[in-house]
Amino acid sequence: MRILWLNWKDIKHPEAGGAEVYTHEIAKRLVKRGFEITLFTSHFEGAKEREEMDGIEIVRKGKIVGVFDTVYAHAKKFYRDHRNEFDLVIDEINTRPFMTPKYVDKPVVALIHQLAVEFWDYKTRFPVNVIGKYILEPYWLKHYRSIKTITVSESTKRDLMRLEFRDVHVVYNGLGKEVLDKVPKKEKEFTAIFVGRLTPTKKPEDAIKAFLEFGEGRLWIVGRGELMEKLKRQYNRENIEFKGFVTEREKLELMKRAYVILVPGIREGWGRVVIEANAMGTPAIGYNVPGLRDSIRHGYNGLLCEPNPKAMGEVLERLYSDGKLGRRLSGNALEWAKRFNWDDSSRQFEKILGGT
Repeated sequence: MRILWLNWKDIKHPEAGGAEVYTHEIAKRLVKRGFEITLFTSHFEGAKEREEMDGIEIVRKGKIVGVFDTVYAHAKKFYRDHRNEFDLVIDEINTRPFMTPKYVDKPVVALIHQLAVEFWDYKTRFPVNVIGKYILEPYWLKHYRSIKTITVSESTKRDLMRLEFRDVHVVYNGLGKEVLDKVPKKEKEFTAIFVGRLTPTKKPEDAIKAFLEFGEGRLWIVGRGELMEKLKRQYNRENIEFKGFVTEREKLELMKRAYVILVPGIREGWGRVVIEANAMGTPAIGYNVPGLRDSIRHGYNGLLCEPNPKAMGEVLERLYSDGKLGRRLSGNALEWAKRFNWDDSSRQFEKILGGT
């Protein structure tokens, strides 16, 4: 099968996130099983316009400049110029879809990690946020109600079913690393960790406030983003360490040494960092929001709390005070992480494509 896969970013984009990891891990495995995949995505400074990675042909045109990114118009033209080269189109939707049902005359599969909903309030100002949330997103998505759709969590599936989507399948995120055999030795001092982009939607400041509410041990902040300098100035304390960008190996090592990962946020498609930390024997405390309530099973591989720093701080205190609870969650975290791998996910993905 020859697939044209449309997504606004690829794995090399400087702002790539969990959606791009998912796309790349699934696509490269499909290529190994005989699929031909062209990923059409946006261009960024220093990028090649055409490149092959892990057997995936990547074509980059257009730029991301906001909600109305130019990559969408370029994708439409690319399809019209090359329509006979493909058997199927995957329309990966990150807030704004490519609107392929309007112009693609081949089978289309939609891939939706999460709905935007609250993101409009964090990413845009009034009145664009209101227009986006209540007019644009519902209008865009209504064109996909009868399209076969893949998503990454039961939370997002329920959101889509409420929007009258009729054919939704869940394919979970996998893991790129091996799960540890046993819970590793942790730091001598109780240490919590936050891993993610330092942007308003990920709410890193909530993790810091929760830690200060709790008041014990140390906190590592791993990641970079627009809030970095502001947070470093505002929370310049000995027991809060901003690690910035780290390599994948360094990230996993820090996760392994921490006692718990803090995962606030307005919503997630799934919450990949939860499973990555679990694979290192580290449970999670996360907000009880879509996505995180799927990757965190409350009382098993972590704990959920109301979406505010005070509640997260109280749960952090509970974990700190109850060593037996912490040990049980750490052991369960390893067992939970063993359920997820990219090979299984890619086979499920392929089976869904095969029925299109």
